Amino acid sequence: MSGEVTWYASSDTARRGFCATCGSNLFWDGAGENLSIFAGTIDGATGLTIAGHIYCADKGDYYDIPDGVAQADGFDPEMTTMVAK
Repeated sequence: MSGEVTWYASSDTARRGFCATCGSNLFWDGAGENLSIFAGTIDGATGLTIAGHIYCADKGDYYDIPDGVAQADGFDPEMTTMVAK
């Protein structure tokens, strides 16, 4: 990445960072010490694995969730980055 990040206040507690040139989602920043980086922004191998899926009750019928991966029908605090208020 080169250039400045454009920030958008998407709620009272969080903002999202975008590429000023193409508009790609790059970051999610809430209150606290953590900044979330969208995994699709990383070139090459990441070593990341899926820990689980949330809001499975609302997923489209075209999504397959493999066996052995944690699933929650809705919000799950164990699988969600929390914003300190």
